[in-house]
Amino acid sequence: MKIKVIVHEAEEGGYWAEVPAIKGCATQGETFEELLNNLYEAIEGCLAVDVETPKDTATARTIEIAI
Repeated sequence: MKIKVIVHEAEEGGYWAEVPAIKGCATQGETFEELLNNLYEAIEGCLAVDVETPKDTATARTIEIAI
């Protein structure tokens, strides 16, 4: 899986990044290498958040897929 990330240079030095495809997923780092390491952790953490499972109805059902 590939995810697009927007990397910004912070005014006070270092970098910060946001992941537009995952609402609220952002991180920062003093160096670009630190930012990359933090991005992997941030994305993993954002994707691991438990979300309440919607209830099945007569016209909708819940399925799981692997990506």
